[in-house]
Amino acid sequence: MAEFNDLQKRNDTNRAKFRISPLNFATAALFILAGYIFIYGAKITGSTYEHWSGTIGLIFVLFGIVVSLLDIIFRNFFFETKKLWIIELSFITLVLIIFFLVK
Repeated sequence: MAEFNDLQKRNDTNRAKFRISPLNFATAALFILAGYIFIYGAKITGSTYEHWSGTIGLIFVLFGIVVSLLDIIFRNFFFETKKLWIIELSFITLVLIIFFLVK
């Protein structure tokens, strides 16, 4: 309990400090990818998806929003930046492993 109180005091003094985390990078990458798809369209092996580009772009925007909300949830549970990085990198690794197993 004393550790939590000390951590709470330390967080209260550094309230304006912005912490960068791996899910911030993932969110930014998803939004950049969505913007790229909106501008240039979705292309796989040279052929374009003329009618599906908007839908695919919106799917990436939705993924970006979900990842952003996950980042906020993880920040509420893990106050220390080091633990936050470890948990979020573990989460990203788990998602990649599941993705490759399903693929």
